[in-house]
Amino acid sequence: MDGKKFSSPQEEVTYWRELAQQFKHELEETKEELEEFQISSRELEAELEAQLGQLEKKNTNLEQDNSRLQHEVDSLKEKLEVLQGTSHHQISDLEAELAQLRAFKDELQKYVRELEQTNDDLERAKRATVVSLEDFESRLNQAIERNAFLESELDEKETLAITVQRMKDEARDLRHELDAQSRTDSSRNYNTNSLNGAEGIGENDVGTQVVMHKDRLLSVDGDLTQADSSQTTPAKGTREQTSIVPKLCKRPAPR
Repeated sequence: MDGKKFSSPQEEVTYWRELAQQFKHELEETKEELEEFQISSRELEAELEAQLGQLEKKNTNLEQDNSRLQHEVDSLKEKLEVLQGTSHHQISDLEAELAQLRAFKDELQKYVRELEQTNDDLERAKRATVVSLEDFESRLNQAIERNAFLESELDEKETLAITVQRMKDEARDLRHELDAQSRTDSSRNYNTNSLNGAEGIGENDVGTQVVMHKDRLLSVDGDLTQADSSQTTPAKGTREQTSIVPKLCKRPAPR
């Protein structure tokens, strides 16, 4: 602008006047813009202040909420730590109890196997015992039958022994009676030596009768002795039952 040359002073005045008007117009526009900017700035500032107040209030609320939540978090952390410690102890106790239960289960399984083995042994022993018991019952029944038969034989032998003893007593009495009669007859024969032949014949008949009685008594005594010996010493390999009614006889061997 300083180097611009004018043809006349009037032209220079006009130029500078127009330039001043232009600057003035620009200044007014700038003022208007400044005023508008200031107005908008104040509105914006008020709005921002309102928003700031709201944000500060919200921030305060958030800080309070944060503090409350932090307190709750701390409380929950403490509870969590307590629960973790408690659960840890409970888990440890449960694991120990589980180990004990597993050991007890193993012992029970072992005991069950032992019981099953013992039961099998008892079943085998029971079967063997049943077989032995049946055999024992069979032998016992045979022994009972044999005992009953032997008791029957024993009763018969006792009856026979009583009969033999009675007959021995009778034979002894007869022997004593015959001895007394023989002594009486001998004394009578000694005192009557002077009798006749007929009386002698009578005496011979009496003596003959005495001798016959003695022979009969000896025969009976011999049978009794033989019966007694057969009762006390039976023959080997067989069972013999004897009785005198009136003579000795053999019984068949039992089945």
